[in-house]
Amino acid sequence: MNKTKPHNKERIFIAGHKGLVGSAIYRSLDNSTNHELITINHKELDLTNQNSVKDFFSKNHITQVYIAAAKVGGIYANENYPADFIYQNLLIQSNIIHSAFKSGVKKLLFLGSSCIYPKLANQPIKESELLNGYLEKTNEPYAIAKIAGIKLCESFNRQYSKSHGIDYRSIMPTNIYGPGDNYHPENSHVIPALIRRIHEAKIKNLGNVQIWGTGNAMREFLFVDDLASASIHIMNLGKEILQSEINPMCSHINVGTGKDLTIKELASKIKEVVGYRGELIFDVTKPDGTPRKVLDIKKLGRLGWRYKTKLSEGLKITYEDYKLISEK
Repeated sequence: MNKTKPHNKERIFIAGHKGLVGSAIYRSLDNSTNHELITINHKELDLTNQNSVKDFFSKNHITQVYIAAAKVGGIYANENYPADFIYQNLLIQSNIIHSAFKSGVKKLLFLGSSCIYPKLANQPIKESELLNGYLEKTNEPYAIAKIAGIKLCESFNRQYSKSHGIDYRSIMPTNIYGPGDNYHPENSHVIPALIRRIHEAKIKNLGNVQIWGTGNAMREFLFVDDLASASIHIMNLGKEILQSEINPMCSHINVGTGKDLTIKELASKIKEVVGYRGELIFDVTKPDGTPRKVLDIKKLGRLGWRYKTKLSEGLKITYEDYKLISEK
């Protein structure tokens, strides 16, 4: 579970270290000798079990926490398992944040998601748009849970930052992709779903690939290793520097590229990366979700961070990752 290192160093717990984002944070932090990484598998610790999480924190003397653990999925999964999405995510984040506080953890980073902004938020989406409109109905349960996680961090800070010295932070990533993604044919997000579908069409010599929606919805995408870099950057910023950009009731920071493209353009890029020569057909009877979603990342820029990986480069890396997985 733990890496054996001197116990006078920071002890950092990465919740969800096997997932897409958590594994990238682990990779980034693992190169340093300034801390000890604490990880545990789902079979050993059920994050939805309050007593188990409490016991885990009480025994491990954790000093920092990255919350990358969550139940996630695409439009299909969110539409078909709404109770699972709201219930499990509420439990996971509440148990971790509360147990972290009770065990004396001073620094914590919670990862939200840009899909929790209002469906018709002004574009590019500023942090202040949160709770300023109706949510996209296809992922409302997930969004409600994630909003609660951000507000938990803010509420603990407001009540206990002075008395207990805690500093719980939140970031709002845009759509994430990269190695370690979920390529399930029904429950995955758009990039891994398209990679799998287009790759399989190529292998089977199919003449076309059907894609949900009109293809006109616009999305922004960030390579997962860039998100890990931003997460660590925000976690380690001086408190006064971060507070110059936030307020106690709107404390999250957007993380993205500030650039978007249509799903049609994305599918064409993936088609090129995969080397598929068939036709892309868009099923207009299926939902598009939010019409456009691109983040305003000015605050993040002023805080000294910018993404590095171009979409074309990231898609190639992700496709190579999928091929390795599919060949096993």
